[in-house]
Amino acid sequence: MALVINKWKRRRKAKPKVIDQDQELIGRFLAGDEGAFNRLVLSYQNRVYGLCWRMMSNSEEAEEVAQEVFITVYKSLPDFRGDSRFSTWLYRVTVNHCKNRMKYLGRRKYYQSESFDGPVETEEGEMVKQIADEHLDPLDRLEQKETQALVQKKLNELEEEQKAVLLLRDIEGLSYQEIAEILDLREGTVKSRIHRARLELKEKLGKEFSQ
Repeated sequence: MALVINKWKRRRKAKPKVIDQDQELIGRFLAGDEGAFNRLVLSYQNRVYGLCWRMMSNSEEAEEVAQEVFITVYKSLPDFRGDSRFSTWLYRVTVNHCKNRMKYLGRRKYYQSESFDGPVETEEGEMVKQIADEHLDPLDRLEQKETQALVQKKLNELEEEQKAVLLLRDIEGLSYQEIAEILDLREGTVKSRIHRARLELKEKLGKEFSQ
């Protein structure tokens, strides 16, 4: 009986591994297939641009930083060890680029001057300005648009780290573990920052609506 059990265990270990598509594309790219990198870009370009826009609230800056992110990824992929998921590493690169860009702009007293309508992804996979629900009447659509703008404005008033954790958790839908890896923090620290950021955002919005 023991022999049978051992054979069964060996058969279980021989179960084929699930292939990670990102890792497959990375392997092909490192082997000289440039098209594989283009597929990676197509898979993630909207998410990278969306996060850049929400971090900086400026479409031109978001486009420029998103391009810089993929240039960095292109150059750094040979050094990517795969200790984390590619998407996690890509988010880390994106957040760091956004932080560096905001510091650069801050030193030059840069002020955001464009609309706070956030980008959304269409069925065709394109990123466009956020459009109000067409089923609402004009007054309700205006109120919806103003509310979205106010939320983004108050997000921009949060500290950089608080804003980052909120976007990664509540907009990107990442797990606490993924956010911890991206920001190089402990999970407990991530949870506490998200809690404080939500409370502060709620307080800021409450003051606006009470006026």
